[in-house]
Amino acid sequence: MLPTEHRLRRREDFATAVRRGRRAGRPLLVVHCRSGATDPHAAGGSVPPARAGFVVSKAVGGAVVRTKVKRRLRHLVRDRLDRLPAGSLVVVRALPGAGAAEYDQLARDLDAALERLLGGAPKGCNPTGAVTDGGRAAGPGKPGRDPGGSAQ
Repeated sequence: MLPTEHRLRRREDFATAVRRGRRAGRPLLVVHCRSGATDPHAAGGSVPPARAGFVVSKAVGGAVVRTKVKRRLRHLVRDRLDRLPAGSLVVVRALPGAGAAEYDQLARDLDAALERLLGGAPKGCNPTGAVTDGGRAAGPGKPGRDPGGSAQ
């Protein structure tokens, strides 16, 4: 079970992680992470611990399947809490294939998503929570790139 202090409960916290955080998608799940978020509900000015929440829709399966997926994801995230920066908000959204997936497959996808989010500076959860480009090309203004998209 995920300890109470590590659970996301408020709608605003889920929205903050999803809208202002970074995202890493895998075949079975999508992980949203916002790092360095301060909890306006916490007393004092201390940084709260990392908190996680889960979204498992009816597309994943019936009630029994959804509950099984949530239990598995809670257990997997609990074992990885020490890897998350203090004050970070993490939302794990299960995709339809998660209902039929084995525990090991969920673990691999979660690890890959967290590695992408936390692994390097351009791909990690940044302290401000702003979305970065993750090292992708800057766009048409980049030298050596044809802005018209025509083949040469």
